[in-house]
Amino acid sequence: MNFILRGTIAAVKALYNVEISEESINLQETRKEFEGDVTVVVFPLTKVSKKNPEQTGQELGAYLQESLMEIKSYNVVKGFLNLALTDAYLITLFKSTIQRSDFGSFDAINEKVVVEYSSPNTNKPLHLGHVRNNLLGYSVSKILEASGYDVVKCNLINDRGIHICKSMLAWLKFGNGATPESAGLKGDKLVGDYYVAFDKEYKKQVEELRALGKSDEEAKRDAPIIKEAQNMLQRWEAGDEEVISLWKTMNGWVYEGFDKTYRKLGVSFDKYYYESDTYLLGKDLIEEGLSKGVFYKKEDNSVWIDLREEGLDEKLVLRGDGTSVYITQDLGTAQLKHDEFKANKSIYVVGNEQDYHFKVLFLILKKLGKNWADGAFHLSYGMVDLPSGKMKSREGTVVDADDLMVEMIDTARKRTEELGKVEGFSAQEKESLFEMIGMGALKYFLLKVEPKKRLLFDPSESIDFQGHTGPFIQYTHARICSVLTRANSEQTDLTYHLEGLTNTERELILSLNKYPDAVLLAASDYSPSVIANYVYDLAKLYNKFYHEEPILKAEDRNIRSFRLALSGATASIIRKSMNLLGIHVPERM
Repeated sequence: MNFILRGTIAAVKALYNVEISEESINLQETRKEFEGDVTVVVFPLTKVSKKNPEQTGQELGAYLQESLMEIKSYNVVKGFLNLALTDAYLITLFKSTIQRSDFGSFDAINEKVVVEYSSPNTNKPLHLGHVRNNLLGYSVSKILEASGYDVVKCNLINDRGIHICKSMLAWLKFGNGATPESAGLKGDKLVGDYYVAFDKEYKKQVEELRALGKSDEEAKRDAPIIKEAQNMLQRWEAGDEEVISLWKTMNGWVYEGFDKTYRKLGVSFDKYYYESDTYLLGKDLIEEGLSKGVFYKKEDNSVWIDLREEGLDEKLVLRGDGTSVYITQDLGTAQLKHDEFKANKSIYVVGNEQDYHFKVLFLILKKLGKNWADGAFHLSYGMVDLPSGKMKSREGTVVDADDLMVEMIDTARKRTEELGKVEGFSAQEKESLFEMIGMGALKYFLLKVEPKKRLLFDPSESIDFQGHTGPFIQYTHARICSVLTRANSEQTDLTYHLEGLTNTERELILSLNKYPDAVLLAASDYSPSVIANYVYDLAKLYNKFYHEEPILKAEDRNIRSFRLALSGATASIIRKSMNLLGIHVPERM
């Protein structure tokens, strides 16, 4: 409401002869228990008025009502000036702005943002934690794009390291030449089974060494299978052709499996990076840091950095045997991304268990003199739990992403058929709808919560056509489309001339008008939950409007046409909002 900002500046100048800036004015939505649409917070302005908040509010309100034709009335509650907008202004706002097809679109900003998400290990399939990561990264990317940023969606594949060697070694020992085809499994699931097999054998060997009198630390260090995995990693980094060949084969299986999951999940990437390509660049940076005195070597040739003065600790950046650690690879990847894209911001979508890691990474980059590290940001998110408890990966009890998606679609099928929402649908249309509802429920439930918060995901609760869910919003969209389809079949004239508005129509116009601000806020906070909660409130408000105001049965042609136009604009904003969350909405349901 820029005209209110400008009007308030003019009011302060006229009443108190003081120049103030727009930043010093705080506008809020009027609380529901008070009359009004927009509230000016008066307290900060008492410094220039030299009067109490109530008197200041009365003087400003009288001035604004007199000078702005858009203001119908005002009232002051303590230090809050509540302004009611005229129906004529809201109708003009709806016609000239909200009904435009480009409403909520922003001009391009000359700023590039790299969003890195997913970042799976090639030793196991994607799980529920990865699902939240992918949905969050993809949605943040779409929101930033909608805000005008030039966005590059990146996926850093963790395709090397000791964990990868564990799966490879277990396959050599226990696999008997199994392939995805011979086992009848997706490649990522097959490789994941051998990661679990390694862990079982490792635990068995550790127990055997303990029984022989070794300490827990000695048993874990001396178990033959872990030593073999470490040797395999050394051979891999030394370029051993046999190890590299097996690595390429098994990783190829995993990539095919990942691609199927990504397609089902509805996420995509513009650029893939592989740690097998970036760790060497990381080693070069460590050599650079050693020459600058940023790092130091210990007697065993391992390389470290001392960050105790910054409130952190000493951090290993290269092992004594010359093999890299995670930070080595991340340093190389950060440099590679900067060299390729020169991005203003580089966002890392990674769980909050890695908060410390990213503090260390960004600090090291700055100590290496990489000024662009100021644009690095860790978008930290919380763990996802199920009602049955926390996920565990190495024991093989991980909540598999593919299985979860199948369960969601099956649940959607059952619920939808029970409610009789697929009458007249062909078999293909039904399956498309079940997938749309199931995936919409999953995505909405995981995105409606602020990223930093840990969440409890209940698949059953997420598919509720009356709750704070994706299916409720999808059903609202289908309801609007049904109204518009019937109007079209009746060849209803959508031109209108309107004199006044009902309270519900006013509320709906004001809610629609919030969409651009919701997009900008979601972009600045990197939080799809802003959009998710906005569109839920909009859908809720439309359903109130639908039940309170006759649309097709409205006797006055102008009112009928206006309410259809209002319905169409609502459907458009629901589609745009849900698209930013990566969710499709049906036209029939």
